[in-house]
Amino acid sequence: MNDIADHGVRFGRIAAMMPVKDMGKAHDFYTKVLGFTKIFENGSPVGFMILKRDQGELHLTLQPGHKAAHFNVAHLMVDDVDALHAVCKEHGLRIIKGLQDKDYGLRAFVFEDPDGNRIDVGQAI
Repeated sequence: MNDIADHGVRFGRIAAMMPVKDMGKAHDFYTKVLGFTKIFENGSPVGFMILKRDQGELHLTLQPGHKAAHFNVAHLMVDDVDALHAVCKEHGLRIIKGLQDKDYGLRAFVFEDPDGNRIDVGQAI
């Protein structure tokens, strides 16, 4: 059986879909703390939003009954993991796994956003 690459299909953008309980609170966190910019929203009240920063794109979906998973739901590569770690601590975010150099070549940590979504952050060593 042929795989999709054999058919010449190219993949484009792929983005994490992040469930949030309160769209306004999530918007404020991702834009004011992490520096994303809203590029799209849909619904009244807003039930879906697309945020972008540099090459990163995040889709927020309103899920009032959301219960956070106990595993990482997104992985974010950055060029200064220490600076982002400091911002997370400054804003009182829960750090799940502390900042450390990993044997697989990343300096990394895991934090929770205000909705409890776990984001694994890494920088190549």
